Amino acid sequence: MQNIVNAVDSGEALARDIGAVARIGAVPSMLKMICEETGMGFAAVARVTDATWTACAVLDKVGFGLKPGGQLQLHTTLCFESRAARLAIVIDDFSESEKYRAHHTPAIYGLRSYISVPIVLPDGEYFGNLCAIDASPAAVSDPKIVRMFEVFANLIGMQLDSEQRQWSTESQLLRERETATLREQFIAVLGHDLRNPLSAVSATAELLSRREAEPDIAAMGHRLKRTASRMARLIDDVMDFARGRMGSGMAIALNDESELGVHLRAVVDELCMAYPSRVVDCSISLSGPARCDIARLQQLMSNLLANALTHGSPDAPVVVRAIVEEGMLVLSVSNAGEPIPPQLLPRVFEPYWRPKTSAPGGGLGLGLYICQQIVKAHGGTLEVCSSITDGTRFTARIPL
Repeated sequence: MQNIVNAVDSGEALARDIGAVARIGAVPSMLKMICEETGMGFAAVARVTDATWTACAVLDKVGFGLKPGGQLQLHTTLCFESRAARLAIVIDDFSESEKYRAHHTPAIYGLRSYISVPIVLPDGEYFGNLCAIDASPAAVSDPKIVRMFEVFANLIGMQLDSEQRQWSTESQLLRERETATLREQFIAVLGHDLRNPLSAVSATAELLSRREAEPDIAAMGHRLKRTASRMARLIDDVMDFARGRMGSGMAIALNDESELGVHLRAVVDELCMAYPSRVVDCSISLSGPARCDIARLQQLMSNLLANALTHGSPDAPVVVRAIVEEGMLVLSVSNAGEPIPPQLLPRVFEPYWRPKTSAPGGGLGLGLYICQQIVKAHGGTLEVCSSITDGTRFTARIPL
């Protein structure tokens, strides 16, 4: 038939719509019931736009020659008029219809009977038509037949809406994953590339700090060393975050350690020197061997203690406790001060999250996230509690 266009529209949207109809499992049964109830030989679900008429699903018992994806010239169809009016068109016999007797559609396609009902999505978007045709007359104006078409068209519209919303959600999730992956790859590369210039800064700072004959320059060198150390910690946090998110989690190297307490105490002493005006009440009672990644547990202690010193009340001591209890390392760090609101407690371990009260120029908001990943990698748990009376306490429990 010369008016049938066999080429499938190359547009992604049209292909998606055809696929969406194909995924509605009830459509073939609907088309079969339509043909059985009306006695008509051709039924279809068509996608009708202001420019195209495309078959999405077809039941062809009369050799009309149209298959899913096939197209008709839009203005040769009555669906064009149904779309414009947003009304069903029902014709038992074209030869007896005063309105459509001389219409070009039955002449072009050799039709006697015709029914087409709009498929409209719940949000009001016009999708297309559920239609049936035949070369013989048919009693399609029967209210029961019309009602059947309307019910089927509504069901198809609701299914298409559900499919569309699901596709939109999946597409958005895919874009977000792709964006997150690119961002984390960028962070990893950036962190790696920053190490070389930072090493040069650190070396320069070390040389300046040794200029004891020139106190001003030596003091400048010490300040630069502290800044470089802080930058190095930030880069380490970024690299740990990127590795954890892009891989299977934070990697640890487990070894048998006999002096875990000594190593943790060294971290506390280092931070006490960095915060000479603060009081740290430290009690570490650990004995016996422990299988762990000592560098990561030192990082855990460093992050938790630095966080407490930064956000805790400057007039109250920070309390550090480390003991072995039932085969578990129980490490806690507590500070006094403004408590964390209950609704924000679940967020403290999220990457990049910082409280609104944080001073500008602080960390990246990765420290507590990395702490949690270190504890998880050791098979343990990290919890936080916060109140006005007891302050804020982070407690890690790690099997040894």
